[in-house]
Amino acid sequence: MKSVYVDSCIYINLWQKEGNEKFGVPYWKIAEDFFESCSKENIIIYYSCFVLKELEFVLAEQEFKEKRKLFDFLPFKKISISTEEISQARKIESELRYEISFYDIIHTLLALKTSSILVTRDKKLLMSAKKYSVIAKKPEELL
Repeated sequence: MKSVYVDSCIYINLWQKEGNEKFGVPYWKIAEDFFESCSKENIIIYYSCFVLKELEFVLAEQEFKEKRKLFDFLPFKKISISTEEISQARKIESELRYEISFYDIIHTLLALKTSSILVTRDKKLLMSAKKYSVIAKKPEELL
């Protein structure tokens, strides 16, 4: 594993301390261990403006400004999407009958573009990524 593209849900798991310890290791702890592992193993963590937009929507303004600073450090690397890829995402969105969000399709295409593993907890996204030859895993599957 050389690189990963991490869906916004994993950051939310970490920052909002999501998960119930009664059912095992909470999601936030798995996310924390995953990011630490990536850092130790020099794995590039790709993100995009779409991840930032989702995080900005979920987090309070001040919290987003604080958490946003994380992306300024290695091993994080921002990836952009082309106009053609946005058109392709719209086409896929229609093919999938809008069952997968446009942003999730973008995440899939960017993981494909960077030859990265897509890291998410979204069950629909985990399933649909396979259709487009993208390896998608939960963070605990990569530890």
